Amino acid sequence: MDTTYYDHGTTAERWERARMFFDAKDYAASARVLDGLVEEVPQETGPRLLLARAYYHSAQLSRAEAELRVLVERDPVEHYARLMLGRTLQRQGRDDEAGPHLRLASALAGDFDSL
Repeated sequence: MDTTYYDHGTTAERWERARMFFDAKDYAASARVLDGLVEEVPQETGPRLLLARAYYHSAQLSRAEAELRVLVERDPVEHYARLMLGRTLQRQGRDDEAGPHLRLASALAGDFDSL
């Protein structure tokens, strides 16, 4: 597959392109742009989180899980990454593994009623 279009431009241009694809619900195209971007700036949370969301929405659940695990390992109190990891595990039928992540995400969000 020719990825020239997905890799073309500055980091900011590729970030914007990935967000445009995501907003248009073309999650697979967004993931193709973000994959290279995350390799280029692996320390940045935003691109990796959007990549995980693109993987989730395009049913690439093991890839979403891998990206989300990197995020929660790096920042254990990253609420949205915890929530997404729990949802990703649920979607894979792994409810027992999802539970602690979902409870922690609720606590981090201050939603103690759902605990």
